[in-house]
Amino acid sequence: MNTERTEQQKKVVTRFAPSPTGFMHVGGVRTALYAWALARQNGGTFILRIEDTDKAREVPGSIEQIIESLKWVGITWDEGVDIGGPCGPYKQSERLDTYQTYAKILIEKGLAYADPYSKEELDTFRKQAEVEKRPFLYRNHRPENPPVWDGTMPLRLKTPEIKSFTWTDLVRGELSAGPEALDDFILIKSDGYPTYNFAHIIDDLMMGVTHIFRSDEFISSIPNYLSLYSALGIEHPHFAILPPIMSPEGKKKLGKRDGAKDLLDYRAEGILPDAMMNFLAFIGWNPGDEREVFTPAQFIEAFKIEGIQRAGAKLNEEKLEWLNKEHIKLMSDADFKTKTLDYMSDELKKLPTFTERIDTVLPIIKERIAKFADVKEMEVAGDIQYFFTDSSYDSALLLCVEKQRKGKESMVVADLAPIYENLKNIISQMGDPSVFTPESVKEVIWPYAEQEGRGLVLWALRTALSGRERSPDPFTLVSIFGKEEAIRRINIAIQKIHESAQ
Repeated sequence: MNTERTEQQKKVVTRFAPSPTGFMHVGGVRTALYAWALARQNGGTFILRIEDTDKAREVPGSIEQIIESLKWVGITWDEGVDIGGPCGPYKQSERLDTYQTYAKILIEKGLAYADPYSKEELDTFRKQAEVEKRPFLYRNHRPENPPVWDGTMPLRLKTPEIKSFTWTDLVRGELSAGPEALDDFILIKSDGYPTYNFAHIIDDLMMGVTHIFRSDEFISSIPNYLSLYSALGIEHPHFAILPPIMSPEGKKKLGKRDGAKDLLDYRAEGILPDAMMNFLAFIGWNPGDEREVFTPAQFIEAFKIEGIQRAGAKLNEEKLEWLNKEHIKLMSDADFKTKTLDYMSDELKKLPTFTERIDTVLPIIKERIAKFADVKEMEVAGDIQYFFTDSSYDSALLLCVEKQRKGKESMVVADLAPIYENLKNIISQMGDPSVFTPESVKEVIWPYAEQEGRGLVLWALRTALSGRERSPDPFTLVSIFGKEEAIRRINIAIQKIHESAQ
């Protein structure tokens, strides 16, 4: 058996070893992220391993989903279930011979034995312990003369020494547990598959893993792991227990009922992978300064285990959307256009002036979205179509020049026809439309708005051009549409007002 890596490979070796029992959620991916960052920072090796020994809970397609989720967020591996490597195979169900080999070593050392008890007998032991108000420990019922293990019975560790353990966790510092934490736990089940408690230690040994990141639910099991390391006569890797991810309310650990959704759901919502990585990194870690927005390369450079906090960290999707907006700002115009078009319908793309105007509209969309699914929502709400075709004008909206002012509902209805006529004249006298900018348009229209009332004039111009209560400022709209189109839309607004008066 090859248990040695080359000197180069031995620098830092980390792994992520999920079970294929369902979708990937933020907790699992964060664990993978920290392990990946440490390996990348130190020029080490990151391994993707699949722990599929619990066949009853395995969900078809989970492995593929795990791989897709990690790749989407930007986590890559040097060895793994899909690409192989020098320490493979990387699926536990394909490593049964290895576990059998180490099981026999423990048997030969007198540190493992066959469990002869039936379920009914074990239940009797547990009830007895309950009556006596003491914890049930299997080692208190260890058989004096266990049968020879033939693979049909569970194989248990014979705890080599009942003692207290003290160990150092890279996040939590010094931890300890007394003898009551130790028991003769199962190494290999009666179905021939190893337990997680046995298999992961053998796999980590064979693959030369130096650092293990895991959630806090495993703290209570570490004394038993240390006991097995002792039985095997090997040193344990460095441990790093991560803080729990709490529900948005912060009162309990995040569960599926509390928003622990499939990571790929975030992709469907239009969250960028770099933003997702940035978000996950900050759930329980900080760089020690005021920085919040990180590219993957910047995160790898900044990552330090010392920056991982001990206390739980809330899942805050508002923060995720803020980060996504910041990462959208970092996108090139070409990349933003490609991504935005993916979220637009074919019907929208077929509108008359879509091709010629989309490049001028994209900066407006970029300012208004936090995730790319917002593009779809804007389209459904009718907040994009008016850039490329006539809007469905609401005559009442055209006349409403003030609404919700200072928290009070107010409607001001006025004869806006003269306003529109004056705006037409002002716009028609403007210079070369090819050099229109929002600033140049404002410079011409603003004096008139000051004269007649800014609320009145700007509302009239906005609604005439867009047909919407909310839109980019009217100066931007004029610069996009140009003279002829702006005047044509104002004429339509005038016509709608006259029709409503009849």
